[in-house]
Amino acid sequence: MKNSRTVLIDNNPGRSAQTVGIARELGTDIELIHEPSVGVIGNKGDSQCYLGVQHKVETIHDRLRDRIGQEPGKLKMRLVQPEYTVATSDGMRNGTKEMRYSLIGREVTHDTVCEHLSASGLEGTIAVVACDKPPVGTLAAILEHNRPAVIMSDGPIRPGFDEVAQEPIDIISGFQVAGSDDEEMKARIACAACPGYGSCGGMFTYNTMQTFIAVVGLQPLHMVSPASEDSRRLNEFPDQLIDILTKLNEIDLKPRDIVSRDSIRNAMIVSMAIGGSTNVMLHAPEIARAAGYKSFGEDIMTPEEFNHLSEFVVPVLIDARPFGNFSMVDIDEKGGIQVIVKELLDAGLLNGDTMTCTGETLAEQILRLDPPSPDGTVIYSIQEPYKPTGGLRVLGGNLSPEFSAVLKLAGVEGGLENNVFCGKANVFNSEQELLDTLENTPSNVKNNDMIIVRYEGPSGAPGMPEMLDPTSRITTLCREQNINVGLMTDARFSGGSVGLVIGHVGPEAALGGPIALVENGDEIIVDLNVNELNCTPLKDPVTFETRMAAWKKVVDTNQGMHPSVGKADTRLLNRMRRSAVSAVYGAGMHSDRVIWVNNPREAENSGFVPRNKYREATAVE
Repeated sequence: MKNSRTVLIDNNPGRSAQTVGIARELGTDIELIHEPSVGVIGNKGDSQCYLGVQHKVETIHDRLRDRIGQEPGKLKMRLVQPEYTVATSDGMRNGTKEMRYSLIGREVTHDTVCEHLSASGLEGTIAVVACDKPPVGTLAAILEHNRPAVIMSDGPIRPGFDEVAQEPIDIISGFQVAGSDDEEMKARIACAACPGYGSCGGMFTYNTMQTFIAVVGLQPLHMVSPASEDSRRLNEFPDQLIDILTKLNEIDLKPRDIVSRDSIRNAMIVSMAIGGSTNVMLHAPEIARAAGYKSFGEDIMTPEEFNHLSEFVVPVLIDARPFGNFSMVDIDEKGGIQVIVKELLDAGLLNGDTMTCTGETLAEQILRLDPPSPDGTVIYSIQEPYKPTGGLRVLGGNLSPEFSAVLKLAGVEGGLENNVFCGKANVFNSEQELLDTLENTPSNVKNNDMIIVRYEGPSGAPGMPEMLDPTSRITTLCREQNINVGLMTDARFSGGSVGLVIGHVGPEAALGGPIALVENGDEIIVDLNVNELNCTPLKDPVTFETRMAAWKKVVDTNQGMHPSVGKADTRLLNRMRRSAVSAVYGAGMHSDRVIWVNNPREAENSGFVPRNKYREATAVE
């Protein structure tokens, strides 16, 4: 194997002893202990997202063992035992202090997979991934290891059903009724929302990132959308994955050969077209970094190009939760995400020459899969899209000088007049402060308020928790009272959040970002005509400097940290506080907040320009 990084066990009897013992226990040929290693890994956690993973990992492991040997046609490799990562449940932890560990789970998964791949020297890896943070951490470690690997989504959960309302429901339905006084309804929704097992079923972060991983090339497209309980995941996909891994080894096609500037750009365009989660703006930079690109904005896609594509070129093609009606299993029934990819390819929006894990280009994989045309109800055509503009927008302005703030435009239900929101700041120094208000005194939230939740960023929380609980309550409040309320934060959102919600505002409050200087009653303007988020009083230099001096005085008298930041009461949380980088770089943990990149590479421009042949006047030049 070319450029092998495998750890070969030599004839030293001390090093060979356990390897021989493992081979016996796993039922493989002892003579293969000196060959390159191959194995299966999986993500585990304490939610329904992960319940289907172990069975799939064990099935793939067993099939792999059957395919290993010295006979002709067999894989001449050393089999290692399956390994699992660990993560917490986003759904159960949203709105609690434990939610601080959610994004950190991506980093922990990365470290765990990195140790396994590097120490075991795996020359071939099959990964079964679940939830939304562990898959990104898994992919990042695979990219750094850079030996043949393929990923399979564990699959989404099927939707539940509300017998009273006679409609499909999911976990987001539970959060949306959290503020209700109808205890019977809340209990009914809680019992019915999550039947079976699998990761969140709407176009939330999990399915956004699984689609991303497939389009970027590390997962076969047809393995994304089937439900976790779908029989194909145990009966058909395991052998297909082994065939793919075998081919990758034969042709020495490595993850960094697949994940390139153009493949990441493809995945971003698809994320726009599916109205994907705002979390993609945190995970894409981390994937790009692991692939060798230090700066997503400079190497992959500038904020200006991103916004141009989303505003003028890329429409939303699916009617999916949380902003629509359907789930990923409905998308699967209509042909899967490959239908969406084919639409975008045919329109000229994707570079079909990028490589994928199947050994085919993206265009070749689509040609082989031969997906059907959009049905027009769940999946829409480019010519007649579900929404005319892409689902995401990034914002600059004096509250977001890093150009980090992100808005899920596909989920906005009201509040924009001529693409502008103008309101008054209603400031909270923690998520819990806001939740207490929404629970006990919701009347304190007024029409045209822009709620500010700060000190919840990567360093401030620490851990940058999701704001699904408060955004769901605010959405319900707006619908019930027919008012418009926005929310902006240096934290992030669940892919299930909807409304005029803006996250990742940076620099974060804990590090002295302008969001720390906003006061109650300040005029806040969101202007999507120029893609800016501004606080009017802070435009005045004197006001800015006066407020900054006052903020620094508070920090200086509190041992260099604002008193509103959350407690870092474990070594892991303290590590996040001291090392978290900005959201524009993925909000990961890097020593001294200096981005680390293994074997950096140039972002080669292929010259491909995304075009929508139905909107030629808006092509990006």
